[in-house]
Amino acid sequence: MKYILFPLTFIAFCLNSQAQDIASNTNSQKDNSLYYFASDSIKSINDTVKKKGQQLKEVIVTGNKQPKPVTALRSGIKPMDAPQSVQIIEGEVIGQQQAIRLSEVLKNANGVYVGSARGGAQESFFSRGYDMSANNMFKNGFRYNGGSIPEVSSLDRVEFLKGSAALLYGNVAPGGILNLVTKTPSFKRGGEVSMQVGSYSYYKPTVDFYGPLNKSIAYRFAGSYENSESFRDVVKNERIYVNPSFLFNVTEKTQITVQGDYLKADWTPDFGTGAITTTYTSTIVDVPRSNFYGALWSNGKTKSGSGSVLLNHDFNKNWKLNFNTSFQTYDRASKSTAQLATVLPNGDWTRPLVENKNLETIVGDQLSLQGNFNTGSIKHQLFTGVDWENSFATAYTFAFNPANYDTINLYTFDPAKQRNDIPNSRATQIVKTDTNRFGAYFQDLISITEQFKVLAGLRWSWQEAEVTTYKETSKNNIQTVAPENAVPTVTPKRLDNAFSPKIGLVYQPTKDMSLFASYSNSFTPNTGTTVDLKPLEASIIDQYELGIKKDFYKGMLTTNVTVYQITNSNLAQTAQYKADGSLNSDTTIKVLSGETKSKGVEVDLTARPVEGLSIIAGYSYNDMRYTKTSGLNGSFIEGDRVVRTPQNTANLSFFYTVQTGVLKGISVGAIGNYIGDRLGGWNNQYDNAKPDGIWHREIPLEGYTTVDVSAGYTWKKLSLLCKLSNITNELNYTVHENYSVNPIAPRQVMATLKYQL
Repeated sequence: MKYILFPLTFIAFCLNSQAQDIASNTNSQKDNSLYYFASDSIKSINDTVKKKGQQLKEVIVTGNKQPKPVTALRSGIKPMDAPQSVQIIEGEVIGQQQAIRLSEVLKNANGVYVGSARGGAQESFFSRGYDMSANNMFKNGFRYNGGSIPEVSSLDRVEFLKGSAALLYGNVAPGGILNLVTKTPSFKRGGEVSMQVGSYSYYKPTVDFYGPLNKSIAYRFAGSYENSESFRDVVKNERIYVNPSFLFNVTEKTQITVQGDYLKADWTPDFGTGAITTTYTSTIVDVPRSNFYGALWSNGKTKSGSGSVLLNHDFNKNWKLNFNTSFQTYDRASKSTAQLATVLPNGDWTRPLVENKNLETIVGDQLSLQGNFNTGSIKHQLFTGVDWENSFATAYTFAFNPANYDTINLYTFDPAKQRNDIPNSRATQIVKTDTNRFGAYFQDLISITEQFKVLAGLRWSWQEAEVTTYKETSKNNIQTVAPENAVPTVTPKRLDNAFSPKIGLVYQPTKDMSLFASYSNSFTPNTGTTVDLKPLEASIIDQYELGIKKDFYKGMLTTNVTVYQITNSNLAQTAQYKADGSLNSDTTIKVLSGETKSKGVEVDLTARPVEGLSIIAGYSYNDMRYTKTSGLNGSFIEGDRVVRTPQNTANLSFFYTVQTGVLKGISVGAIGNYIGDRLGGWNNQYDNAKPDGIWHREIPLEGYTTVDVSAGYTWKKLSLLCKLSNITNELNYTVHENYSVNPIAPRQVMATLKYQL
């Protein structure tokens, strides 16, 4: 109840304040944005009429403003003034490329890439060597559970804020954050209906309607249904998605946007082709891309929903207040034969059984104040606020008896002749994790001159987590008490807090050029204990960044070049000795003595050289390694590259629509995406039990390039767009650790027929 009362009370306060402001300023309505003149043109007409001895009556304009979405920068700072790189992929580009997954959208963002497909349940993204999937994925400014594949048909744009975002978002990895911005209502009536069809029985109808309900309320409704098979035998997918939203222009100064969405997905767990692991090497099994090795009854179900309320209140042209509140639910369950973790050289694999169930509820509030003021000749752009989030996650552990289903051979396996009975399982453990996050931050963009600016900010983050575990009680291998009825074990609350400063210098010799340098840090909590059995402190990660932004030809060409270095100088690793001085073999006893270093270069380019032509290009170099390890049994190897981090990535796309002449309405486009050499699996570790003292766990992966081409035609309100993806039929893999080795999609055809309302 408190989650509802707080935002409602706050909204009522703002509305009441606005009403009082109007009532007490009846003689100054020209200063109130409820009533305003149409600026200089009206003044000029009024002066002309007065000369003729007439008085022009006051003209009141009540135009309907469009919604103000939450952007990744949040603070209202212009991208040219921000001492870091921001890349925005507009909905127009998403539509032109007929993207159906977020991974396809992000082919346009260099430096971010898919790290794994996690059994077909989700896509995991990495940037600058860091996993973004846990804390760095946001929707409309709020962190969301990354355990499902988000719907892209409702996206207005995708924002990629590169580098450290800890000042504004708290406990996030330093590689950057992704903010998915959904479509919002409009007072302009319109919409579209479309049908996508493609290879492997893919079809997806989509609707998008928007318009006014009255002079101050607008709506939007987007929805889609997706059904498809796959280039992988047996694998299927079915998704239903709805996204309603409303915009309330309460007054000219106060605006409320209400959004909600719901996704239901039924999918087939697919852990790919597997890898053969020997003493010294790991190699992906050489089998057809279409082979599926799971049981025919394997299934997964995901349900997720969210609702948010965003209130924007303008006190005047210089001061703005924003309040944003959100509620999310997430439920994912799956049952299947499990990961292909141990495949023998002859192709034999014993299929284990696995069942998962994960639930999460996330509630969040954000309150921020944005203001502009001067101290003498120095300009300030202030942004300050607080945010709070509660996450309550529940994870079930299941057991089968026996634990393995059967043994098959990957080279001779025939799915039609396999065993097909569904074994029973039982819940053996339930883990409930209650996490609270709170942050307070202050940021000021100080314009000392028009050319020289300083961004300074500080955030204090507080995070508390409590884990409650329920385990089954059994005797003689017979369950006597189910975990939900068992006496729980509650671990002591874990508390982490840290200050995250940021300082940036910006020099703009011209209005279309910006040079910047910045320092910032972030933190990441650690598991385990010190040698004194005390909770391990969070690791503090430092990031340095230099860059240049330049617009050419009045914005027709925009470029960003950034170099960075990210250092985790207190990486947690296994302690060499226990508190009594004896050798330590417990991997949960750690010290903050390791180090990783990520350094690289990123180049972004966007261009619109002529009307109808858009170009996006980028290149990223990243080198992330373990630069300091203990060298003890179980530790990583100093100098090794961190797995799932390609050294080079690049992208290039264009889309052109003929604007005039006989060929008007014809469009062509292409996108190329390159992912360089990288390592799958886990990083190698020192292991005294191995012949050479090293546990070899890495899976070498070669780089690859995919190219998609498209062509279409638009006639009046009707358009047809066709795409041929992966035209060279490139074969490569996304690898999560060693158990989800999923091949990329082969050559496919997609067509979209769309009618504009």
